[in-house]
Amino acid sequence: MTDDAAPLDARSRQLLRTLIARHIRDGMPVGSQTLADHAGLKVSPATIRNILADLEELGLVASPHASAGRVPTSQGYRVFVDSLLQCRPLPMAEMQKLRHELAGSDTRELLGNASELLSAMSRFVGVVAAPGPETAAFRFIDFVGLEPDRLLAVLVLQDGSVQNRVLELKQAIDPKTVEQIANYLNAHFAGVPFPMIRRQLVADLRAARDQMQALLSRAVEFAEAALAPDEGADALLVAGQTRLMGSQGINDVDRLRELFEAFARKRDILQLLERTLHARGVKIFIGEETGIAPLNDLAVVAAPYGRDGEVLGVLGVIGPTRMAYERVIPVVQATAATLGEKIVRASASGFARRA
Repeated sequence: MTDDAAPLDARSRQLLRTLIARHIRDGMPVGSQTLADHAGLKVSPATIRNILADLEELGLVASPHASAGRVPTSQGYRVFVDSLLQCRPLPMAEMQKLRHELAGSDTRELLGNASELLSAMSRFVGVVAAPGPETAAFRFIDFVGLEPDRLLAVLVLQDGSVQNRVLELKQAIDPKTVEQIANYLNAHFAGVPFPMIRRQLVADLRAARDQMQALLSRAVEFAEAALAPDEGADALLVAGQTRLMGSQGINDVDRLRELFEAFARKRDILQLLERTLHARGVKIFIGEETGIAPLNDLAVVAAPYGRDGEVLGVLGVIGPTRMAYERVIPVVQATAATLGEKIVRASASGFARRA
């Protein structure tokens, strides 16, 4: 229980739970008579009004207009998700559908499909932060000559994905040397993360005898060009931004422009998701907790995903603060777990194809 929830007795907790559930369902301020009818408390409307006044004094609900009922505040939603919400696992039929539809031949395709599925299942925005370049590991490389000073590097990553890069060489190189470099990299660095490869090559170069120095010097040049982080790859995959149009009153043109610009920049949202990298399970940011002004009326439900105990990235859903958390949280949890399983399988499949 949070510090904000501590002052609440059983009646206040039940009233707040009912008020938020009704507001999430209807999107309207909730009046005392409605709460008297649906909260399951054998108390008068006058007592309900007194409890509501106490909740408002605590900052958990607010009155948007005089005599128009109450709506939850961001602080009220925080108490709700921390101590009043009860979530159930995703139903088996939906879990099977998720496992079937989350498909892809490599990690990049899986991430894109995951963002689309998160959006479709939650009806809000699905976001997936891709693994950082420091997690990418080398598996296999081959070079195809294009011109004497230009090569095509066909790079296979440990997760089974394939990247093609054109290398502009400082000077022409003969095919035999190209083959020797490929063989050396494949024999010594399979499974090694990219940042470590150059460091090890430089160390090998310093320790090598004269006959190996020329080869290793060219290998360093090739590795720097072929194994550099892919700056063109999207670090954040976003799906379903338009689902927020008109959601929870988000229909002002200027407001929407700010929101879509935040999605286009991606940097701020990536930094927010990174705060979940080491979380145990789902982490929820509500309103101003995001630290991103265009998201002040929204909430983010996020969870890390990974393989073999290693965290690779974060995925989640961005929607209105009055989203159905008991529905969205299991979707995010199940997608994170399933994506991790699929990445392991894609990696194994990639190995098999190259064996």
